[in-house]
Amino acid sequence: MAPTILRSGQFRLFFFSREEPRIHVHVAHPDGEAKFWLTPEVHLATTTGLNQRQLSDAQMVIETHLGEIADAWHRHFGS
Repeated sequence: MAPTILRSGQFRLFFFSREEPRIHVHVAHPDGEAKFWLTPEVHLATTTGLNQRQLSDAQMVIETHLGEIADAWHRHFGS
């Protein structure tokens, strides 16, 4: 299961249920995907197919919606 947290432009932010306990978010884009750690600060964990501009844009979306993403994580995973 991969619940969508939000959509912004061509980005879809989501979690994979039961993937791992460290708080993170996945970002899907028509050109590829990325995974970002959210703590202790937002930073790129992995990426496939996205260029630097797309990664920067994705990180900006995450940072803008960080509170919303963290709240969704805690509601979904109960921690």
